Amino acid sequence: MKEIELKLQGHISRLTNHTFKFDERVGEGWFSAVYFLKTRDIIKEFRPGTTVTMQFFQKEHAVLCGTDEVLALLETFADHPEQLEVYALKDGDMIAPFETVLTIRGRYEDFGYLEGVIDGILARRTSVATNVYNVVQAARSAGKQKPIIFMGDRDDHFTQQAGDGYAAHIGGTSAQATHAMNEWWGKSGMGTMPHALIQMFNGDVVQAAKAYHKKFPTDDLIVLIDYNNDVITDALKVAREFGTVLKGVRVDTSRTMIDQHFIRHPELLGTFDPRGVNPPLIFALRQALDAEGFHHVKIVVSGGFDEKRIREFEAQHVPVDMYGVGGSLLKINIGFTGDNVELDGEPAAKAGRKYRPNPRLERVILRKKDQ
Repeated sequence: MKEIELKLQGHISRLTNHTFKFDERVGEGWFSAVYFLKTRDIIKEFRPGTTVTMQFFQKEHAVLCGTDEVLALLETFADHPEQLEVYALKDGDMIAPFETVLTIRGRYEDFGYLEGVIDGILARRTSVATNVYNVVQAARSAGKQKPIIFMGDRDDHFTQQAGDGYAAHIGGTSAQATHAMNEWWGKSGMGTMPHALIQMFNGDVVQAAKAYHKKFPTDDLIVLIDYNNDVITDALKVAREFGTVLKGVRVDTSRTMIDQHFIRHPELLGTFDPRGVNPPLIFALRQALDAEGFHHVKIVVSGGFDEKRIREFEAQHVPVDMYGVGGSLLKINIGFTGDNVELDGEPAAKAGRKYRPNPRLERVILRKKDQ
């Protein structure tokens, strides 16, 4: 197994606490289940120096994420981290059900209280990375990958943005909504205009777009067109105004609304759900833009999209060029388990569990805290 040295500064092979900036209270046990803290205190008094092998796994086909964070956690908060024998897979590895992704061998009192924290890190990061990966796969058709924008800022607590953004990056997003989401991997947030900007111009999409373009002339101009619930009319207004300068339009119609296009053409109703961003609306929008020569204008859709909905759009060859996806990517649906499977080098696991070696694991050397 290859040995990888964890550096305290910079990103050599693994990210470190230089990136993660852990809350110091982790080391005080503030985020650990109390029974782990009690177990640590009992072992210190009655079974000091007992060595355990702890292994971590989950039960799905998934994209692993969170290993760098866990290794940095151990290096920062375990007692004598340099004495731990650690083997781990890497962020971005495809993993199978019950595959061991991490093993830690050392004195229980040095690291055992971190078990639940490690489970939680791996669960959240892997869930987000896997959700994103599945959405990215859904948006791939005819050998072409359509970009996915991660727009999860309004669906979760802001303190989670950096970690979730990193996991989304591992999963394959093309861009992310906030600077914080890009912090761990060194990029910047991406976005154009919200409904609030159009509101400030009394619903005049063209005037809002003019102000945006004047203020940010080097940005690709992508205009939000559902504010007035008449996406085709407003798309044509901005296309006629900006011509080739307009790079795209974004449709974010509420799932409770029926666009004015269908009100004007009631004969189209009756065979599909006309609410929100739906395939017939996007086909009609593409047709209207192309009819006036605006073939270059891309169509971005957002609002309640998930893997299932994207697959439905792609199966119908809906002319979408980019998807904005938010809350569905943040569902925590992969849980990790940490098991003590060896005691002082001998097999010792609860019923139904055993040590599962994995030749894909790589040795990781942790450094002393003062190095």
